[in-house]
Amino acid sequence: MYTPGEEIVQLVDEQNRELGELPRRLMREQRLIHRASYILVFNAANELFVQKRTATKDVYPGYWDVAAGGVVQAGETYEQSAERELAEELGVAAKLNFLFDQYYEDLDNRVWGRIFSCVHEGPFTLQAEEVEQGRFMLPGHALDLSRSEPFTPDGILILEKLLASSPAEGDI
Repeated sequence: MYTPGEEIVQLVDEQNRELGELPRRLMREQRLIHRASYILVFNAANELFVQKRTATKDVYPGYWDVAAGGVVQAGETYEQSAERELAEELGVAAKLNFLFDQYYEDLDNRVWGRIFSCVHEGPFTLQAEEVEQGRFMLPGHALDLSRSEPFTPDGILILEKLLASSPAEGDI
């Protein structure tokens, strides 16, 4: 049975130093800083795969997300987490490219993220417990859509950084 609340996750401090491990449920309840992997999945046309989270997700339920990924489990590297999450959520494997690290904090979430990108055309096998639907779109269109539909705020920050660092959308 799928019980994400019982996953043992890696806890860290504001400088991303490891502190210990706790079940995900307690990490969320206590709003503790943890690690997460984020994978931006592009196709050959430089469109980004945007997915809608299920209504049962523990944070940002029902929101659109610009990245596959998730919480880094205890004993796992960011890279191992990214590979596992890509396989679990989308049913694929791909060569990961490191982009940057970022710290994000809001009322619901305090997280050190490592952001990767990859290229994959699909087809994808969406994890029913986590992903309701998904589709490719230009990154700028996803940013525009975030002004009228709920998107994960940490994902939008990633997308804004990515677009700001790219001279043209086609160069991502």
